[in-house]
Amino acid sequence: MVNSTILASGSGGHGSFSVVVPALPDLIWGTLAFVVVALAVYKFAWPSFSAMLDERSEKIEKGLQAAEIARKEIAEERQDLQDEVVQAHRDAAEIREKAQENAKLIVVDAQVKAKDEAAAIVDTAKQRISADTEAASRALRSDVGALATELAGRIIGESVTDSELASRVIDRFLDELETSMVKSEPAAAQEV
Repeated sequence: MVNSTILASGSGGHGSFSVVVPALPDLIWGTLAFVVVALAVYKFAWPSFSAMLDERSEKIEKGLQAAEIARKEIAEERQDLQDEVVQAHRDAAEIREKAQENAKLIVVDAQVKAKDEAAAIVDTAKQRISADTEAASRALRSDVGALATELAGRIIGESVTDSELASRVIDRFLDELETSMVKSEPAAAQEV
């Protein structure tokens, strides 16, 4: 190891040199140089460094404020979007309910119309049946009357020339025939 103190002999032979403690002139000139450099740094470099730190601090603060504002805006937009989604679900539910109600009304309306149309068809069919029955009855009366007149003429041996008399006889005969048929229908219905 190296000794921390070195002894040097000078012209007087009494001086000593120390590595840890500098000589007084070196200490004064070193301190004076340090103070000059420190003053120069404090005067010229420190203000720009301080301004740069302040500027960065402002930028960071503004960035944090902008981030906070953006975060609040995003939170508000999310809330608005969530409210719109909830409202859209409500609107969709209302539309479904209205559609179901409209469908029910359409079905009821269609059923009513179908019943009305069925009743109209039944009425028309009854009228046609009644008209056809009446026409058939008239045709049958005239055919039966003609046959009865011809049969009466054959039985008597003469033809019946008086058409009014023949018509009355035929009508009376057919009325009696209808009356006997009407009386026999309830009896047949009771047997069944």
